[in-house]
Order: sequence, then C-alpha cells, then structure tokens
Amino acid sequence: MQPDRIHLRGIRSYGYTGFLAEEKVLGQWFSVDLSLEINLQAAGQSDNLQDTLDYRAAIEIVKTTIKTECFDLVERLAQVIAERLLNLDRQRLMAVNLKLTKEAAPIPDFGGEIIIDIYRTQDHCSS
Repeated sequence: MQPDRIHLRGIRSYGYTGFLAEEKVLGQWFSVDLSLEINLQAAGQSDNLQDTLDYRAAIEIVKTTIKTECFDLVERLAQVIAERLLNLDRQRLMAVNLKLTKEAAPIPDFGGEIIIDIYRTQDHCSS
C-alpha cells in the first residue's frame, strides 16, 4: 500500500547559495517541489487541521531556509531543508521527497536548470 502524500509545487525564493562568489553576492532564484509522506486518514475523517501537516509551515521553512542560509552546494541546501521539514512533525511526517531547482545556473552556454532530487525519511534525520 502506497503512503498518502501532500504535494507542494513551485515554492520559489531568492537565495545566496552557490559555489561562485557572485552567487553569494548577487543571489539567484530557487524553486522547490515537495512530496510529504504522511498518513492522511485521520484528517480525511475529522476535517481537523490538527490531524494533518499544516503545509503553510512547510512552505515557510523552505522559503526562509533559501533566503537566510548560504552554502557552497545546492546539495547542502536541499539536505538542510529536508531535515527541517522532517523536524516539523516527527510523529506524523514519515518522509520528504524534495526537488530543488537552481533556475539559472551561471554556466556559460547553458540555459537549462540544475535539479537536486533527494528523498529523506525520519531514519535519516540527523536532529
């Protein structure tokens, strides 16, 4: 049986993570898509916010982390976001699948996107 999920797509924020000095000074746009594994049966029956994950808090964690943290690697940024999300509700949130997109990487002759796709469970949560 597949777990229930809450999907959040297109969470955008401006941040200063990147290996190059200009990325840390000028910043750039990042976009995040989340899939949060959580049992939604109780919420589906009760219609009570207390029985689910308030996804407004998840969105705020993503945006605040991108805006306030500065790492060399987007892999580190993705890991920190995932850990903070898992700590949001350690009892109910089973796993996070996070896709972090660097929308305009400063790479010559490259107009695409860089996407980091990670899957973390409570077992992998370090704090």
